[in-house]
Amino acid sequence: MKKIATYLTLTAALTMTNAQKFETIKITDNTGYSYETVQNDPNGVRIYTLKNGLEVYLAQNFDAPKIQTYIPVKTGSNNDPSDNTGLAHYLEHMMFKGTSKLASSDWAKEKPLLDQISNLYEQHKAEQNPEKKKALYKKIDEVSQEASKFAIANEYDKAISSLGASGTNAHTWLDETVYKNIIPSNELDKWLKVEKERFSELTLRLFHTELEAVYEEYNRAQDNDGRLVNYELMDALFPKHPNGQQTTIGKSEHLKNPSMVAIHKYFDEYYVPNNYAMVLVGDLDFDKTIKAVDQYFGTFQYKELPKKTKIVENPMTKIVERTVKSPSAPRLQLAWRSASNGTGNARLADMVANILSNSGDSGLIDLNINQSQKALRAMAYESPFKNYGNFSMVIMPKNDQTLEEAKQLLLDQIDLVKKGEFPDYLIPAIVNDMKIQRMKSYETADGLATNLYSVYINDITWEQELNEINEYSKITKEDVVKFANEFFKDNYVVIKKEKGVNDKLVRVENPGITPIKLNKESQSPFLKSILAQKSTDVLPEFVDYRKVITTDTIKGKKASFVKNKYNDIAQAHFIYPFGSDHDKELGLATQVLQYLGTKQHSAEELKKEFFKLGISNDFRTSNDQLIISLSGLEENMPKGIELLKNWMANAKPDQKIYDQNVRTILESREVGKKDKGRIMAALSNYAKYGKFSRFTDVLSVETLKGIKSEKMTAKIQNLLHMPYQIFFYGKDFKNFKKYAETFVEKETQKVPEKKIYPEPGMEGKVYFTNYDMVQTEMSKIAKGKMVNLKNFGKINVFNEYFGRGLSSIVFQEIRESKSLAYSAYVSYSANGELNHPDYITTYIGTQANKLPLAVNAMDELMANLPQVPAQFENARNAALKQIGAGRINRTNIFFSRLNLQKLGIDYDLRKDIYAEIEKLTLKDLTEFYNQEMKPLKYNTAIIGKKENLDMEAMQKMGTFQEVSLEEIFGY
Repeated sequence: MKKIATYLTLTAALTMTNAQKFETIKITDNTGYSYETVQNDPNGVRIYTLKNGLEVYLAQNFDAPKIQTYIPVKTGSNNDPSDNTGLAHYLEHMMFKGTSKLASSDWAKEKPLLDQISNLYEQHKAEQNPEKKKALYKKIDEVSQEASKFAIANEYDKAISSLGASGTNAHTWLDETVYKNIIPSNELDKWLKVEKERFSELTLRLFHTELEAVYEEYNRAQDNDGRLVNYELMDALFPKHPNGQQTTIGKSEHLKNPSMVAIHKYFDEYYVPNNYAMVLVGDLDFDKTIKAVDQYFGTFQYKELPKKTKIVENPMTKIVERTVKSPSAPRLQLAWRSASNGTGNARLADMVANILSNSGDSGLIDLNINQSQKALRAMAYESPFKNYGNFSMVIMPKNDQTLEEAKQLLLDQIDLVKKGEFPDYLIPAIVNDMKIQRMKSYETADGLATNLYSVYINDITWEQELNEINEYSKITKEDVVKFANEFFKDNYVVIKKEKGVNDKLVRVENPGITPIKLNKESQSPFLKSILAQKSTDVLPEFVDYRKVITTDTIKGKKASFVKNKYNDIAQAHFIYPFGSDHDKELGLATQVLQYLGTKQHSAEELKKEFFKLGISNDFRTSNDQLIISLSGLEENMPKGIELLKNWMANAKPDQKIYDQNVRTILESREVGKKDKGRIMAALSNYAKYGKFSRFTDVLSVETLKGIKSEKMTAKIQNLLHMPYQIFFYGKDFKNFKKYAETFVEKETQKVPEKKIYPEPGMEGKVYFTNYDMVQTEMSKIAKGKMVNLKNFGKINVFNEYFGRGLSSIVFQEIRESKSLAYSAYVSYSANGELNHPDYITTYIGTQANKLPLAVNAMDELMANLPQVPAQFENARNAALKQIGAGRINRTNIFFSRLNLQKLGIDYDLRKDIYAEIEKLTLKDLTEFYNQEMKPLKYNTAIIGKKENLDMEAMQKMGTFQEVSLEEIFGY
């Protein structure tokens, strides 16, 4: 093996982190609040603890006048009662339903009805007679109808959206439930007021309709074979611990027999201030923020948490094998039970995972399996939990491989680690890559906030988190070999995912929920107080691209520059004005390049060299553009560009490698035709564009097999002589221009002619593809008029008001009122290029037996734009506030301008959109809807199990046609 350049430059650049000692100190500020901070922490994180035990994590980020908020609660599915699994997740859903003050029009009348519903659910849970259970459920439905008269659906979402919040969501996992929002910084006080109210009490209104939505989520999980594999794997890894014995979504019988009493008890026990935290990162003042948090959340009372018995797993002493089946392609997963988050053994397991596969594609699996194309794809990863962890290896075999053969490929790589047969450079390079990735993560408000809430959930300190890289730096090759020999024994789980019929699917009847009244125009006194409370406006800042983007030339090539004000990571992009529309083989050529070396270095050596430098490379081909990118430490960028140039100019053709790549492509195509998500995407594309489109216009088998490897390397070499522009994001543009000159060659090639694809109108056709699944997915697509910049504001508000989000009319009616789907939306998508049409898409994901009702409900909504003035005004103001608090920065400055140029403009379009929305009325939006959307015809794409569908109802939707996988994929 040839000796290649050292990694000393990168190591020297990052050893400062090793030398820094992170140590927690306590400080009392001028306002009397004490906090902990960590010396040498570049993020300046402050951690306060209020008198009631609430921990508050604060950090500043002035990218935009926004604050990323997380409220992490230290509880998840692992704390579910064994007879009420799924409870923590369902409680998360109910936390969006309001309180006695929020979302109730008359609490005095609503509460007795909710109490009655709770009592009925207890009877329902205890009742064993199926007919009596049905009768009780019918009574629950009746009382729920009466209670819904006083419920105001989605008022929490209306309150939050009135602030201009975005990213409103939550998730539940093993040991955590996390509530999320991004808010304008001027709305912090109102946000705290809303969240205090939300966390003050639990009100289980609209319970049975939301329960049905959760069951639809359960159905979606059944159709996700990744979850099927994970459920079996965790069950086998943890036969005693709730990690494996209680799925987050819960068991079907528990979801159908809930207890409102148990949920209230769980909330009272775990949703206490000493068991959740406040994480705020963004444009904030420390002193004002902690005082505000204390004002609202300091009033909650500390409460002792339930005592828990620690569950200890017996050591695994044998191989446990399980098999699951689904319609998708086969794959295999191996898993070892590993150590808890933050422990030395968890770090060693993580290091081994990176030695096997890493972001530089230079691990043993990367090179010996993926690079060598011995399987379709393989990888390794470590997932440390709060208690224990999961070290996994996954492989997708080729058609001519058995799962046993694929398994041996993985075990062979483990044997190499045990023997220490991996290069000495790899551990230092992995540690340096970890430093770079953390640097990237911490520079964004969301990245830093995510790390902070993870620290809280896992009971580790911020000091420990910052020092963790130092701990990784201490790991030696001897440590890894010793660990591997002790850890990797015949004590693992094997999950074989075979192609076949899943005989464990749970199919349920439609319970026949009567649609509830939504009270769209009603507003609680609490919401009115939020809407009436004035905030200092955050005015939008629009980008003057000419001022913030520096332009020059490098040997005749246009070069643009945006300064990186945050860290030492740079990016270099070479942007070509052509893509797959101009040359169908372009993406193939860049893909084949990944497997080719040069006379000096093999492909494997090149990957190692990039990884040593801490420089990643990326080749992205779209329909109209090719972008070749490098990213990493700026001081190593000259070597990265030199390496890239040498690779492209001297790539060595190899017909055997090319032919193997073709076999891999063809097998991957077959895998795609078994994947539900890809099938739905292909079917929707077929409904949108018909038989001939970019998606179906693929290189044929004959064409692929007839291509010579020399043609592919010639295409790569020609790229050096094609038209392109350069974009550099970093600190030193002057220096970049000097060393980038080595990349630029004389321009001798022309841009290939672009292929034009038709954009036909819709004819009311229904396209169906059969797939064995519990749910059914339906998408309707309409072709609008040519893109019009004057409509962008109306489109923005339409999506907010009618089509997307938790407080949209579609979501409220389809899910909240009628409980007909877990996911339903309408999206108006403006085209990103002049002289091309906009498209409108409606989507419903639901049980097959609910689909006709859901379609009728959607059709009724689409017949005439609903008139809800208060909701419209809320959506309009939310859109204005989101633009007001929005900022374009970093590389987005350049790429947003590049995209706007496709629309024929060179200025910040948000300025026009903001002005349009300011003047917009519901009448304007209705006229836009009536003229631009109402007359449109739709084609429909449906995927599901044919025997479960009401075919008569399908026929009524339009001209019905069942299409094959070959038709929709084009091969």
